[in-house]
Amino acid sequence: MYFAALLARTEDGWEASDTELDDVETLSDLADLAREASPEDDTVLVLIEQEDAWFGVVRIDGEDDPRIYVSDAAAAARSSYGEILLTDELLGREPGDDAADLDSLDLDGTEDGEPDDDDDEEGSGADSVPHSPVGDSEILDDLGVSEKELRALDAEDALNTIAEALGASEVLETVR
Repeated sequence: MYFAALLARTEDGWEASDTELDDVETLSDLADLAREASPEDDTVLVLIEQEDAWFGVVRIDGEDDPRIYVSDAAAAARSSYGEILLTDELLGREPGDDAADLDSLDLDGTEDGEPDDDDDEEGSGADSVPHSPVGDSEILDDLGVSEKELRALDAEDALNTIAEALGASEVLETVR
């Protein structure tokens, strides 16, 4: 189960809308969806959480490239929504390098449909994606959530904590 919401900053504060990611296939699609939520080119945050296993924040500021933070890359790699966020650049590899690793993961996190063991051989898809945060951990610094605070968040309540720091907890709750 996942939850995704858009938080758009306006002159009157934050506006929230939940969003379906079923038609979003790429980061570019996600950025376009976010930009549509803010006709004034204000900041838009896309907040995504998956089964309390991981969360992601995508920040769109006007036409700038999206900034991304993912709390647990390996957990996100097991999700079709997480795969949208886990670009080669974010994972620190050259485009096309190990691209098959993410593609070979089933959504349940197993490679080629085999059971997931803690004793995976090196080189499997799960091993090439870190079990740690990836991306821009300073993504929310200017909005009141420091890098240290962001990295310390538990996936279970991260989105609520972020929204509270932004002063947007009530509007997020209305779309939850």
